[in-house]
Amino acid sequence: MSVNTGALPQIKSSPESKPMIKEWFFVVGLVYLLLVCVALIGSGFKEAAGENAKGLFAFASNPLSGLVIGTIATALIQSSSTVTSIIVGLVAGGLPVSIAIPMVMGANIGTTITNTIVSLGHVREGEEFKRAYAAATIHDFFNLLCVVIFLPLEMLTGYLAKAGFFLGGLFVGKESMSIKGFNFIKPIVKPAVSMVEDFLQSFLPQITAGFIMIMIGVVLIVAVITVLSRLLKMLMVGKAKDILRKSVGRGPVSGLFSGALLTVLVQSSSTTTSLVVPLAGNGVFSLRQIYPFTLGANIGTCITALLAATAITGANAVFALQIAFVHLLYNFSGVLVIYGLPFLRLLPVRAAEMLATATVRNKLYALAYIIGVFFLIPSVLIAISARFGL
Repeated sequence: MSVNTGALPQIKSSPESKPMIKEWFFVVGLVYLLLVCVALIGSGFKEAAGENAKGLFAFASNPLSGLVIGTIATALIQSSSTVTSIIVGLVAGGLPVSIAIPMVMGANIGTTITNTIVSLGHVREGEEFKRAYAAATIHDFFNLLCVVIFLPLEMLTGYLAKAGFFLGGLFVGKESMSIKGFNFIKPIVKPAVSMVEDFLQSFLPQITAGFIMIMIGVVLIVAVITVLSRLLKMLMVGKAKDILRKSVGRGPVSGLFSGALLTVLVQSSSTTTSLVVPLAGNGVFSLRQIYPFTLGANIGTCITALLAATAITGANAVFALQIAFVHLLYNFSGVLVIYGLPFLRLLPVRAAEMLATATVRNKLYALAYIIGVFFLIPSVLIAISARFGL
């Protein structure tokens, strides 16, 4: 009996620890692949367009169209982390920062569609659906209000672009603090990028090879972040639930930090906020408790773009870092201004509660809301932009 009892812990611990180590090595490999993909996009644009790279972005010729493209792309891909990583690569290839900034703002809006879809799982439950739907759409209304406030402010003052450039310049602009001095990403990523580039150019024209590099980068970013998010969710979901129970109900600051931390861990704000929607529906957390948690998720999701920006080298490295810092500064600004000012703080709460009440009465409002906010209104804005040359 004593031998068998002593052997049990060894039998249990060994199979559990080995898969965990393998899975974390897989996570590291996926992060490396993400960095390679972002570098591929930047190199691809340079190869495909050279000095004329900006001409490739005629489809996003103004901030309004950039906002719409960011919204629709994220709503379709279902990941703001993916879209902002792609935007970092586009900036490295020549996309003007003035267009990339509204794209990032649009990505914040587009990512919230996931929560709304998750809340529809409660659609048959009356009050439960009302609570879940309000918890889902409060993220939408906050991000919409952010755009209404900060897009015109950015167009008038350029404060995000200037602040982001300053922060990016701290790592690139000075030799003593240059990213070349301590960035180990470049020598790790460069061989893989060069291998793909040399292989394609061995039998394809330079421009064609460049476009294929872009396509490979975009497709792989979508795949990598999808797999990475699922893997991290599997590894961290138990800890995620513990964080939710221990911190969300303790107050706004605790909720904000837990939302940011959890999103950094699972690399997906959609996953993070979707976790709390059923809890809100079941009455575990109130709408006002979930509100700061979703704001923290907005901040936590910025880590992916910052990570991706470290893969960019050369003349456009500072712009890649600039747009990554813009994403972080924009989300911080939203929290400080909207949640920090009492007369703005409750606007998303009231809007979410009103929409949830109306949707409980007529479920078609849910479908109309998703189609309208994420697809119809953006299409109308594109048409208006084209018609009046905005």
